[in-house]
Amino acid sequence: MKGKPLYERIYLEILNDIRSGKYETGVRLPSEKELCGIYNVSRITGKKAMDMLAERNIIIRMPGKGSFVNDSWEQAAESLPQETKTDSPVIGVIMDGFGGSYGYKLILGIEKTCRELGYYMVLHCTNGSREEESRAVDRMLSLGAQGIIIMCVHGENFNSTVLKLAVEEYPIVLLDRRLKGVPVSYVGTDNQKAARELTDWLLDQGHRNICFASHCGVDTPTIADRHLGFLDSHLEHGLTTNESMWLTDLKATLPSHRTEESLREDYDKVKAFIGSHPDITAFFAVEYDIARIIRSSLVQLGVEEKYTIVCFDGYDNITGEEEFTHISQDEIAMGQTSVSLVRDQLNGSRNIEPVLIPYKIIPASN
Repeated sequence: MKGKPLYERIYLEILNDIRSGKYETGVRLPSEKELCGIYNVSRITGKKAMDMLAERNIIIRMPGKGSFVNDSWEQAAESLPQETKTDSPVIGVIMDGFGGSYGYKLILGIEKTCRELGYYMVLHCTNGSREEESRAVDRMLSLGAQGIIIMCVHGENFNSTVLKLAVEEYPIVLLDRRLKGVPVSYVGTDNQKAARELTDWLLDQGHRNICFASHCGVDTPTIADRHLGFLDSHLEHGLTTNESMWLTDLKATLPSHRTEESLREDYDKVKAFIGSHPDITAFFAVEYDIARIIRSSLVQLGVEEKYTIVCFDGYDNITGEEEFTHISQDEIAMGQTSVSLVRDQLNGSRNIEPVLIPYKIIPASN
């Protein structure tokens, strides 16, 4: 049974105990709570094992009384289908969105590790919709997913569906975007520290009037951490920041606003901002696509050489040329680690842990 999720191993062990006569027809089986003690697992793991037995008519569950071996368990056992799912446990992956600058390597890391562990990965993109995120979770559960890795939709508030899974101790890992106050394992980057170091780089270059550029999801914990890092760097250099020099209402990079109209509006906002802030010499963009919008706006104005732009993430290219100095997150390691944490939970681990993956500052080529 090596490689099978823990609840499936418990299911098979109880089924074998019934077949061997340890639990005879009509005998009451251990409760979910008792299974926790017997196998040292979470209650949801025990529940899933009992659910499998009930779904296959091996046992009968009687509310308030317990679970009992079904009179016709032998007939039910003979008609059991081949357990193909146990050979390839399903891991659900729910992404807000992904692209060449960030996200596709996360998926590569997840897929590679799932393949190595014998898991089958199912991917669902929510395109920035909280409602679609909830439907995606329900869909994964209906497919029999034994664990879920989720990059939540941008926003300050968490999805109640995710909270419910966390409370029930369902195997779930947050990727890239943590949710404050929610007891769920998280894999990501130390965004505050990375942003502080990236801002340090700008200040060391002599820039003092730096625009903090973000989309309107600045309250998302990941983006908020980058904002804090930006502020920390200024404080450590004995500098104050001027909120009027921030540009935090761009939209076109959000999955739910990827339209030509939103892009034109963002171009207009950036150009108007530049015209009204002549002292600005640099931009700190929280994402690569925002840096691209700023660069394109500067090119349209013919002033791109006057400004320095830094950002998080960037495109790989065969020649090694880098358009912006940027934070390079180790997406492959993030994806691999998220699957490892799901595996640990499937094997009974109750540890809730944040895992921060190392990053690098990559200088621009010019």
